[in-house]
Amino acid sequence: MKKAGLFDQIPAEVWRKEWNVNCQAVGDAEGSIKYLAPYVFRVAISDSRIINVEEGKVYFRYKKQKSNRWRTMMLGVMEFIRRFLQHVLPSGFMKVRYYGFLSPTSNVTLDEVRARIELAYGFTVTTPKAKIEPLPPMSCKQCGFKLRYVFYVLPKHR
Repeated sequence: MKKAGLFDQIPAEVWRKEWNVNCQAVGDAEGSIKYLAPYVFRVAISDSRIINVEEGKVYFRYKKQKSNRWRTMMLGVMEFIRRFLQHVLPSGFMKVRYYGFLSPTSNVTLDEVRARIELAYGFTVTTPKAKIEPLPPMSCKQCGFKLRYVFYVLPKHR
């Protein structure tokens, strides 16, 4: 608190209060571990989805977003490893990304989270107003005219 410069803001009566710390064990945390394990130990692709590895190629199953149909893809070993390594986190980063109210399956709204913080800690949560500047229109580097979207070309499938 002293390092943060907040020591002087602590009311004096806090230091005169008798503290009773209750440090008894509550179970063996098995329930917490069972709940968190799927979030913490999830990997980019599970072994059960890899169908075959032969002649420098990896065959695996995947599902497209918003689809329940399994599909099969074949990649060269080096491309498969390159894609897999994009999911390896740098040291010091946490694997748990979606937990609690940030989970996609959570039905708690942000307004409800704010209200709970206000009730528990007694201060109002304010959201800073972001001023978003519109990007300047894209223009041709050679003639300077404003670019106009016409169409796009999908990459060629192999």
